[in-house]
Amino acid sequence: MKKVTYKIIGIFILIITLPTACTDDFVDVKPIVENSEDYFNSEADYQAALVGAYDLLQSTYLNVMLGEIASDNTLAGGESATDVVGIQEVDDMIHTPVNEQLRSIWSWMFAGVNRANYILEFQNKTDFNGKNQVLAQARFLRAYYYFELVKWFGDVPLAVDKRILFGDQFTLDRTPKAEVYAQIEADLMYAADNLPVVQAEKGRITKGAAQALLGKAYLYQEKFAQAAQILETVIMSGTYDLVTDYSTIFEEAGENNVESVFEVQYSDLEGAGFSCLQCSEGNVAVGFNGIRNYDGPNFSSGFSFNIPVAAAYNAFNANDLRRDVAILDINAWAASTGATFGTGFEHTGYFNRKYIPRKRRSSAQQDLNLTNPNNYRSIRFADVLLMAAEAFNRGGIDDTKAQQYLNRVRARAFGNTSNNITSTGATLTDDIYNERRLELVGEGHRFFDLVRTGRAASAIPGFVAGKHELFPIPQIEIELAGNRWPQNPNY
Repeated sequence: MKKVTYKIIGIFILIITLPTACTDDFVDVKPIVENSEDYFNSEADYQAALVGAYDLLQSTYLNVMLGEIASDNTLAGGESATDVVGIQEVDDMIHTPVNEQLRSIWSWMFAGVNRANYILEFQNKTDFNGKNQVLAQARFLRAYYYFELVKWFGDVPLAVDKRILFGDQFTLDRTPKAEVYAQIEADLMYAADNLPVVQAEKGRITKGAAQALLGKAYLYQEKFAQAAQILETVIMSGTYDLVTDYSTIFEEAGENNVESVFEVQYSDLEGAGFSCLQCSEGNVAVGFNGIRNYDGPNFSSGFSFNIPVAAAYNAFNANDLRRDVAILDINAWAASTGATFGTGFEHTGYFNRKYIPRKRRSSAQQDLNLTNPNNYRSIRFADVLLMAAEAFNRGGIDDTKAQQYLNRVRARAFGNTSNNITSTGATLTDDIYNERRLELVGEGHRFFDLVRTGRAASAIPGFVAGKHELFPIPQIEIELAGNRWPQNPNY
C-alpha cells in the first residue's frame, strides 16, 4: 500500500457522532446515531476511528494556502478580485468574523479534535495489544489540530478526552492559549513515548514526528531551551537526513523520503466538488495553485491562486538551487518549452512550483481539477534543522551549533560550503529567519513565522499590530455559544 488513505468507509460513517468534514458548525447538532457508545468493542473499531481522526489532516490544505497568502510571499490571485472573496480579504488584511474560509479552518480543525477525542473518550473500554500506539496517534492528532487552532485563533475552547457535543458550547469557555499549549505538550510527550521510530505503513505518525511537533510548539512559545533539546534529539537520532537533490522533494518519487518527518497523505482515488472541497482525497490546494489555462510539458492547469510575488523570487541568490524548484518563472518556462498559459487576477509571472498540478505516470490520473495526489510535507528535516538553529541562537545557548544546523541547509541549497554563514547574535538570528523564508517558501509557514517573531507589521502590507496577529473567531460560533465568548481584539 503506497500510503494511508484517510477516508472513513463502511459502518464507521454510520456510527460516528461528531462534526464530519462537511459540517459547518462548531459542534454537530444532529448526531447520526444515538448509541455510538456501543462502539469500541474491538481493535478494528479503534483503528477505524483512528482513520477518521487522520481524515481531517487532508483539510489542512486551506491552512497551508492561507498561511502563504496572508504573508508577504504570495497574493490571493484567482480569476478576479471576487473569485473567492474570503481568500482575497485575508490577502488584503481586511478579513472579518464572517469570513467563510476562516470559519472552515475553525470547523475542520475542531472536527479533527472531536474525532481524536472520540477515541480517547472510550480509551479504557476495550484492551488489545498495541492500544497505546493507537492512543498515541490519537493524542498526536489532537495536538496537531489544537496547534493549528492556537496559531490561527489564540484562546480556543479546550476539550480533553471527551467530544464537544451540542449544548456544550453554552458552558465551554475559550481557554487561555497557555493552557492549550500545555495540553499540546502533554499529548506530544505521550505520543513520543509510545510511538515507534518507523511505522510499517507510510503516513502513520512516528516518534520523530511527535518530537518535532513538540519542538515546534516550544519554539512558538519561546521556550528555547526545551525546543533546542528535543529538536536536537530528532537531529541526532539518525532517522532523518536531507535528501541530496532538493528538486526531488516535491515530486511523486520524493514522497515519504528520508527528509519527511511528517507528511499528510493524499491520493487521486476520489475527487470533490466546490460544494465540499474538503471531501476530496486529493490536495485541493494544488489545483488552486495551478497555472491558468496551461498547455505544455510537465504541468497541468489550475486556478492561479496563491501567486508568489517577485520579491519572494528575488530573495534567492541566483546560484541558489532552490529558487527554480520552489517558484516557477512562467515566462522563462514558456520561452524555453513553448508552453502557453493564461493570466488571472494579480498575475505576477510566478507560481508555487512545489504545489502546482503535475502530469504524472500514465497509469494514474493527472493532477487535474481538485484531485491532486501531492502529499503535503508538513514537517521536513530541513525545518527541524532551522528550528533547532533558531532555538540555539535566540535562546543564547550555542551560536556555533546554530550555525552548524543552518549551514547544513545552505550547503544543500548551493551544492557547496562556500556560502556558509559565520555571523553570531542578532545578525545570525536574521540569517536564520531569511533561510526559513527561502527553504520553506510555499509551504504555509511564512505568516506565522513573521507573527511569532514580531516582524509581521513591517513585512505584510495592511497588517495592523495588535489585531492581525490572530484571526477573528467566526461570528456564527460566538452566536452559537450564546454570545458568551469574547472576540479577538479589534475585530
